[in-house]
Amino acid sequence: MRIAVQPEGLIERLGMALGLVPTPMGDTWCAQKLARFIMASTRLGLFEALADGPKTAVEIAARAGTHPSATERLLGVMVTARYLTFDEGRFALTRKTRKWLLKDAQMSLHDNILFQYIEWKLIEGSEEYVRTGQPLDVHRRLTPEEWGLYQRGMRAIAGTNAREVVQRTPVPNGATTLLDIGGSHGYYSVALCRKYPGLRATVLDLPQAIEHARPILEREKMGDRVQHRAGDVLQTDLGEGVYDAVIISSLVHHFDDATNAALMKRIGRALKPGGSVSIIEYIRHETPNQGGQVAWIMNFYFALTSQSGAWSFDDMIRWQTAAGLRPKPSLRFQTMPGSGIQSATKS
Repeated sequence: MRIAVQPEGLIERLGMALGLVPTPMGDTWCAQKLARFIMASTRLGLFEALADGPKTAVEIAARAGTHPSATERLLGVMVTARYLTFDEGRFALTRKTRKWLLKDAQMSLHDNILFQYIEWKLIEGSEEYVRTGQPLDVHRRLTPEEWGLYQRGMRAIAGTNAREVVQRTPVPNGATTLLDIGGSHGYYSVALCRKYPGLRATVLDLPQAIEHARPILEREKMGDRVQHRAGDVLQTDLGEGVYDAVIISSLVHHFDDATNAALMKRIGRALKPGGSVSIIEYIRHETPNQGGQVAWIMNFYFALTSQSGAWSFDDMIRWQTAAGLRPKPSLRFQTMPGSGIQSATKS
């Protein structure tokens, strides 16, 4: 998937075809403002004000506690971005807004949109990172309040592709033990345990992550089968021949190549014979000429905010092979552009 400037109407299409349109303005000046205005509409509750039906700008402002005229201007932007419709003086939610941005929607990204206020500040360090090569180490910078929003934001993303993750993750027949490394909110484990009735999961993550993820997991009412374990995976003993399956999601981008290779060997020892390990991540192509803009954006972002970046399928296969595992075919997700899963089994 690419983020691109799209023309509206014949004149703009011709202008772009002839190279007359200053597209960098669209990629920066317009994109920056649109992103922030979507965030503001979410934070101010403008979408929530329309959950029960169409309203005028004055009615929306009254419900959200905002200024009527300023609200109407922001609502107009949301119409042009197709997050709202406008008909006979009343605004209404589009299908995508109702699905993705309402707080209580099944696949809501509401909390992730709010977490982007924190990310907005983080990316201000981009220039300094490029100058010095020193990352921000975001996990050490987060306040307790930000940790809570971080966990809720990650849970929101997991809700969008959990079904596909479950479909793509190999779980051996009769499996009873699953280790979810860095799983915090535990939603992937919950989804897998719901599919496999005999499965029980341990979610291993940092203590500060678990502190704020525990209430999220408790809402799933799966406490008898999905439980947290506090610890740093780089220091915690994973055991030997303990688990039928291991998933490691959105974590290897924090570690360098040698660390990931060593971790995969420890995971290999922790697996039972016939067990499987699955890495779920944004997947970088070997070169930017091959495309994959989202993953290359995340490659830089992860390097800025942590210590490493996005890895390729070939990198993951190399770690798995060196650990004595048998890699399975690489798979890219349809529901989360730029991401995929690389699984392997233990003989």
